[in-house]
Amino acid sequence: MAAVHEYLPDYAVPPGWVLEERLEAQGISQAEFARRCGRSPKLISEIISGKASLEPATALQFERVLGVDANVWLGIEAAYRLQCARESEAEEAAKSSEWLKQFPVNELVKRGVLRKSKSDVESVSGLLSFFGVGSIKAWHMKYSLANVAYRHSPSFKSDEIALATWLRLGELDAEQQDCADYNEMRFKQALQEIRGLTQVSIEKGLPAAQQLCNQAGVALALIKPLPKTALSGAAWWLSPRKAIIQLSARYKTDDHLWFSLFHEAAHVLLHSKKSVFIDGMKQGEIADLEAEANEWATNRLVPKREWERFVASCPCEEEVVCAFADEQGIAPGIVVGRLQHEGHLPWRELNGLKVRLEWKEVAS
Repeated sequence: MAAVHEYLPDYAVPPGWVLEERLEAQGISQAEFARRCGRSPKLISEIISGKASLEPATALQFERVLGVDANVWLGIEAAYRLQCARESEAEEAAKSSEWLKQFPVNELVKRGVLRKSKSDVESVSGLLSFFGVGSIKAWHMKYSLANVAYRHSPSFKSDEIALATWLRLGELDAEQQDCADYNEMRFKQALQEIRGLTQVSIEKGLPAAQQLCNQAGVALALIKPLPKTALSGAAWWLSPRKAIIQLSARYKTDDHLWFSLFHEAAHVLLHSKKSVFIDGMKQGEIADLEAEANEWATNRLVPKREWERFVASCPCEEEVVCAFADEQGIAPGIVVGRLQHEGHLPWRELNGLKVRLEWKEVAS
């Protein structure tokens, strides 16, 4: 299909100018024209000055008196009012450069999410479209910390703007995923199958995991972290019928990625549908919910009794770890990660059993 290039001039002629020229050309005074149209001289004067809009009924009267089609008058009026709105918006956007500077615009352009703009006005317009809001004021109403379900604690390292942007990327990704209505039982079954997928390559395992989640009403979005987003994942509900699990692969190892998936799954299964759960929250009730999600994910990947039996006699040798992982049907890196986290194994040992992950650029 050939590209369509729409001409958008940066000016528009008010209908009053055209009317005034037409009256002069025909030698009709404003007062006489008002009488012929059955309108007050004040209204005609205000239309000419641009203070009053040209309504359809008036355009029909202009057509009869001057012989210029009513659609032409209304077209001139519409173009003029639209240009006035553009100019007003441009003035407002010009004041928003400080707001714009807070966002990782260059990174979004690099990812193909935003088009490279020639001006701040264009960038603001593109950014508002990206967030699905009509104005900066609307953005603040939607994303202000006073109006969202998550809170920042002093220990939380992510920048608020970067976090909102990263979450929006996940939301857009999730909207493109064709999901069944959420089914809790099916999601639990999916997680059991995903547990086994930890043994296959990430290239095969993640797409299969996404498909299983989608069939249970959960979108699974893997979104590369933005600068200033120090988090591994998030979970929330896009609608009563569709949940979102968003992962960043922050630490770039398979054990951490799979654990994060199960951690966020715990939030979907156990916690409020009205909250946005952000990895790294350590404040009050949120900290308790995070701890609960950690425990659930830990025991779902390796049952508690099986783990206690293993660590009681574990010499932490590679062959033993691999044998236990194979017995449990999970990736050996997950076992290594837990041993390290619980202090049974130094952080520097057996990391060769973990699979290193790297982001790949995909040609558009």
